[in-house]
Amino acid sequence: MKKVLILMMLMMLGNIDITKGAKKVSWKVHTLFSVECQNYFDWQTVGLMNSYRKAKQPGPITRLLSCTDEEKKNYKGMHLAPTFEVPSMSRHPRTGDWYPAINKPAGVVHWLKHSKEAKNVDWVLILDADMIIRGPILPWELGAEKGRPVAAYYGYLKGCDNILAKLHTKHPDLCDKVGGLLAFHISDLRRFAPLWLSKTEEVREDKEHWATNITGDIYGKGWISEMYGYSFGAAEIGLRHKINDNLMIYPGYVPREGIEPVLLHYGLPFSVGNWSFNKLAHHEDGIVYECNRLFPEPPYPKEVLQLELDANQRRGLFISIECINTINEGLLLQHGVNGCPKPAWSKYLSFLKSKSFAELTKPKYVTPATLKMMDEEIIAAPVDRDDGKTHPKIHTVFSTECTTYFDWQTVGLMHSFRLSGQPGNITRLLSCNDEDLRKYKGHDLAPTHYVPSMNRHPLTGDCYLIGCDNELAKLHTSHPEACDKVGGVIIMHIDDLRKFAMLWLHKTEEVRADRAHYARNITGDIYESGWISEMYGYSFGAAEFETLFLEIFYLHIQMWMTTNGLKLKHTINSEILIYPGYVPALNVKYRVFHYGLRFSVGNWSFDKADWREVDMVNRCWSKFPDPPDSSTLDQANKENLRRDMLSIECAKTLNEALELHHKKKCPSADSILISKADENTEERETPKEIGNTNASIDSITNRVATNHSEELASVQKEELASVQKDEIPRSLRFWVVFLWAFSGFGFLVVIFLVYSGHSKRRTRIKHPSRRRRSLQSGFMESNGRDRHGRDVDL
Repeated sequence: MKKVLILMMLMMLGNIDITKGAKKVSWKVHTLFSVECQNYFDWQTVGLMNSYRKAKQPGPITRLLSCTDEEKKNYKGMHLAPTFEVPSMSRHPRTGDWYPAINKPAGVVHWLKHSKEAKNVDWVLILDADMIIRGPILPWELGAEKGRPVAAYYGYLKGCDNILAKLHTKHPDLCDKVGGLLAFHISDLRRFAPLWLSKTEEVREDKEHWATNITGDIYGKGWISEMYGYSFGAAEIGLRHKINDNLMIYPGYVPREGIEPVLLHYGLPFSVGNWSFNKLAHHEDGIVYECNRLFPEPPYPKEVLQLELDANQRRGLFISIECINTINEGLLLQHGVNGCPKPAWSKYLSFLKSKSFAELTKPKYVTPATLKMMDEEIIAAPVDRDDGKTHPKIHTVFSTECTTYFDWQTVGLMHSFRLSGQPGNITRLLSCNDEDLRKYKGHDLAPTHYVPSMNRHPLTGDCYLIGCDNELAKLHTSHPEACDKVGGVIIMHIDDLRKFAMLWLHKTEEVRADRAHYARNITGDIYESGWISEMYGYSFGAAEFETLFLEIFYLHIQMWMTTNGLKLKHTINSEILIYPGYVPALNVKYRVFHYGLRFSVGNWSFDKADWREVDMVNRCWSKFPDPPDSSTLDQANKENLRRDMLSIECAKTLNEALELHHKKKCPSADSILISKADENTEERETPKEIGNTNASIDSITNRVATNHSEELASVQKEELASVQKDEIPRSLRFWVVFLWAFSGFGFLVVIFLVYSGHSKRRTRIKHPSRRRRSLQSGFMESNGRDRHGRDVDL
């Protein structure tokens, strides 16, 4: 009896557990994906649907199908998946813009409004058609909550960090770089979807900010406007995501150890050994409707084992072949549904039907490591490439404006940044007014953060900050004794920079407004116009700063905490930066060249101010005059030799940077000037900026020394001469060939007319005598020879 009671209690407990489990899985999940009426999406649909069945994904799946009326007439794929038809917005009804990607948010909005299934669901999983599901994806298991959807990480959406987000959302700080896999509670999706659509329209119409360095779109054509519409729409209503970089992987990538991705996104080309696959190569492929045709078979698992010895790398290769094999298996099954004849036996078909393939593609389940969100991961400190020591994350920042003067300096700095092995990232702070930004061509020269333009003043050379020692410091800081004469390259802890930056700006405005103390003997400014107010704003702001601080001056040495209580004090090091033209200290390895002043080697010289109006970046193959060869230097004077070697290194690095830039942008070394068509267009658009090349060179030569003037002029003359030599023979060759062809054609026409005339005469002689007699009198009157001939015949 006791045993029976115990058994009944266990059953009751079991029922309770089952009830709890049933409650947990009683949530209804619905999977959506968006496509159009094209062969390209049909074979992707077949692959996704096959993976959906193999992975045992719970809940229904719906294809949101958007077709124009014309496309629908000829469409053959209505049977490929459970389908909900949505209006096509590929051609925008208001703007006429052709952008098929907008059908994704538009389709979701239509489904929410008109589908009966949308009224009976708790969670919605939104995928792309070019995906393979490897295992069940349950939003609540992934960590999704009401108000906190889960999404995959799209790190290339750099528009979340720059001017794009500031233009298109009131909350740019809430912009999440997400996409691909989207797991929503239905209530959040209903609130968010209309904004997804409207923000997509908004970003798509903002053509001025389509550039690659703003959006991350490699085509620079606004193709990923829908993705930004998603992120900006979510930011607008404060919808933050739990971001997971483990759930989804691109075939060709290697998963992290311990991670089991449950979704494959084959949006990029991938390869295994000599085999490769690129979805874009099959854009018009009607493979779904061509019986028993599959995509080229990848290597077999046994071959993959021989290709790669590393276990984790090999796992990445297995994921790649799993992706294409799942698509091919789906095609094979779909051909059978289409009524195709049974395919002939082959080794590959036998493999797709084998138990080993079924075992390799059985459902995968997420691991605890896979479910870890990005904000929960511990990021290890990066390692210094020089000494192997760990160091904090470093970010390098430099400020420029929208002018060609700063563009060639940017090219040089970016080239030296890559050569130096400087750790961390670099960002250009680009300040332009709206008019300059519209005309600016140098968006892609460096990673860029756009900042508001606060002035249009010219730049100065470097001056001694004597104001730290006189009345200027006493007027503008309560701690004049703490004023440091520093600038150029500054390294600061991020916490200190956040606290100090506003004071830097405020003090700059204060010094700039103090016109009574612009004099050279007070500021050291050779122009006496307050141009170096920003430099004093920095020094006075630092002296004023009241906090504990972490600070050093100049580039990367070492950071340590120093307590001063009231003032931000700098550790000054003079062995990091040097001006070319200065004599370097013995045995010092300088890290930074600051070519703010004119420097020379023998008769050769360089002054950056001379190149203020010359477009060195957009004029193909432009370069600065080459410095002398180091072998020609005087070896006797060691100090001058060290000085000149550094000057030559600086000039050569600038020219190397320009050459590499032109190799990427210019078709060949012959393209010294812009083509005439482009030149005419640019002259119409920005006549003041481009002007006449000779005029710009002349304006330069009026400001520089005689030897430098001649050198600049000779460079320009050589460039123009090479262009003329290149252009004149081409035009002559063209006209010679044209005249030759025309003469030949004319000769053939004359021959043809003469020959046809003789043929007609012969034809007339063969006419019947009756016709000849009737015409005899007319011919006799018009031609004496004919008359004589006819008399003979008679």
